[in-house]
Amino acid sequence: MDNNLFNKFRQLIYEVSGIHLSDQKKALVVGRLSKRIHTLGINDFKDYYEYVINDKSGQEIIKLIDYISTNVTHFFRESDHFDFLKEKLIEWKEEGQTKFRIWSAACSTGEEPYTIAITAMEALNSTFVDLKILATDISTRVLEQCKKGEYYAHKVDNIPGYLLQKYFEKKKVNNDWVYVVSDRIKKLITFSRLNLIEAPYPMKGPFDVIFCRNVMIYFDEKVRNTLVNEMYRLLKPKGYLFVGHSESITSTQTGFRIVKPSVYYKP
Repeated sequence: MDNNLFNKFRQLIYEVSGIHLSDQKKALVVGRLSKRIHTLGINDFKDYYEYVINDKSGQEIIKLIDYISTNVTHFFRESDHFDFLKEKLIEWKEEGQTKFRIWSAACSTGEEPYTIAITAMEALNSTFVDLKILATDISTRVLEQCKKGEYYAHKVDNIPGYLLQKYFEKKKVNNDWVYVVSDRIKKLITFSRLNLIEAPYPMKGPFDVIFCRNVMIYFDEKVRNTLVNEMYRLLKPKGYLFVGHSESITSTQTGFRIVKPSVYYKP
């Protein structure tokens, strides 16, 4: 793939997903798209580019974004966020709140929304609450994984043993142990495809808490500002936004107030 063709792919990916690829990402693009080209039996990257832009169904561009998207996550990642979430849920419950809405905005392969659900169940410890979690991602491939809720043993290493026993079922698949999220956790979560650059977002809100972690690092400032403004609009007053530990929204013109690094509050 020459630089001219890489730039065409890069522009297409940005226009469709908001993902900004630097010059250094060329090898990543080549490596990941090679798999798709091989699957389709297409000869080279130029022919694949033409295939994508001429696909009237729009399905191939979704496949392209699926292959480019980075899906690095694990259960209880950046665990202090879940400690904070648990404290707030207990506090709101003690104040008499019975309805809770939480959004995982870039849910990847599902570890984040399932961790949110487990944390909420432990905090609320009651069947007399209305708890719903929305989990969205641009990738249809990872959303299918999410819905299955199946994880190999090495994927659940970060889950405390008593929670693993309480909220997962263990089964053997092809001589490997697989942990399956229990139905009582699954039923709390709605998985849906969402492209974060396509504002305004279709959901009504308001949400008590929004997780949008480790995704803004892939966007330029224009897209980040759009995203954060939408998060602010959909969050309830006195609600919280969590971003990744390496991320900050201090440069955006919103009404968010910082609580501590990576945790923001809507007055």
